[in-house]
Amino acid sequence: MKHQPIDIAAQIISESEKPIALTGAGVSTESGIPDFRSAEGLWSRYNPAEYATLGAFVRDPVKVWNMLAELEALLDAQPNAGHHALAELERRGVLRGIVTQNIDGLHQAAGSGNVVEFHGSNRTFTCLGCGRRYPRDRVRAMPRRAGTRMPEPGPCAGRGGGGSARCVLKPDVVFFDEMIPPAAVEASDGMVRGADLILVVGTSCEVYPAADIPARVRSQGGKVIEINLEPAEGLRPDVLLRGKSAELLPALAARLRN
Repeated sequence: MKHQPIDIAAQIISESEKPIALTGAGVSTESGIPDFRSAEGLWSRYNPAEYATLGAFVRDPVKVWNMLAELEALLDAQPNAGHHALAELERRGVLRGIVTQNIDGLHQAAGSGNVVEFHGSNRTFTCLGCGRRYPRDRVRAMPRRAGTRMPEPGPCAGRGGGGSARCVLKPDVVFFDEMIPPAAVEASDGMVRGADLILVVGTSCEVYPAADIPARVRSQGGKVIEINLEPAEGLRPDVLLRGKSAELLPALAARLRN
């Protein structure tokens, strides 16, 4: 009797000593968060070079904030079955941790504890002038600068005398021209070290350096299981599970319970 790919994947995971996961936008689409790179994604309407670089933000933060306001409704997204399945696997000691390219915090909301946010998080915002950090809920409650969608926090302690300037808040996400935070690089390196299996879920593996992680696991003798609607070009997984992660990850978790 021929085994199904999902059964083969479950067998490989059960025999692994240090399985980890790399996740991308595809794991959150079932939560209502669109893939930025899809035909209907944000980058189809906004040029990333104009809206998603630190240089663009410094030049015209109001312009970038008007774009970010489109994501406001997505901030209330909830974890889907795929997030919960990964959290279950970690709780049961099957999965050792997740490196995610997502900024939505849904892995943590589902209960995953060992999560490296490679591209930062939209749960906090930092003033470029004085470095004060604000939680997302506080930022959402702030009044907006007149005629814009940009929040208007208190006086900035880092520029202008006597509180004449206001804080300019940047979301704590990694823009395209920024370096990956050293703490994230160090944490991901520790997670990859010794990993003998990686689940690649919902990512096209096009954005570096995160896209190098599966190759690093393979270079140390590990295997690759891919869960994607469309296979990532050049990944060459040992097992490909083609479909929605919100359906395939719970099914995989169910098999591993047995």
